[in-house]
Amino acid sequence: MAFLADLRPRLRRIRVLLTDVDGVLTDAGVFMGTGGVEFKRFDIRDGFGLKLLQQEGIKVGFVSARPSAATLARAEDLGIDFLHQSSAPKVQAVDELLNQAGFKWEELAYMGDDVLDLGVLKRAGVAAVPADAHESARNLAQYIATARGGHGAVREIAELILQAQGRWPGLLTKFAS
Repeated sequence: MAFLADLRPRLRRIRVLLTDVDGVLTDAGVFMGTGGVEFKRFDIRDGFGLKLLQQEGIKVGFVSARPSAATLARAEDLGIDFLHQSSAPKVQAVDELLNQAGFKWEELAYMGDDVLDLGVLKRAGVAAVPADAHESARNLAQYIATARGGHGAVREIAELILQAQGRWPGLLTKFAS
């Protein structure tokens, strides 16, 4: 894992943050009700971190191999820029998204937690994982969050991006006024 100082030049180039959903934005738990109704718990701090990135002109999105109405509802609630839910390989989906939006792989920060994320973690400009990520994902990460998935890990990487780009002090001043 790179030291934070070593990561700053990479973080300064970030123009888009994509994350996996289950195990990153959630604690990987899924509550199933009758009739296939599904519930997921999302962390408010993660959502606020994504909104702060968007306010500063950084695009955000979710890439999930498991289509879910709960994920769609959260994406709509946050007004995220990109949503991909499909069992297609994530590398292919992210590559298409980056090409269509005019971004390069080195401008991408990606947070994943499991083997389905390995290809994207390997290619991203900044590869991040929650504290409780699978060992294979942790081995590819340049940043391992102190928080677990669904408990503020995405907020950590959002703040790191904003700090490295010199935007964090202005946001603190804005909210302290």
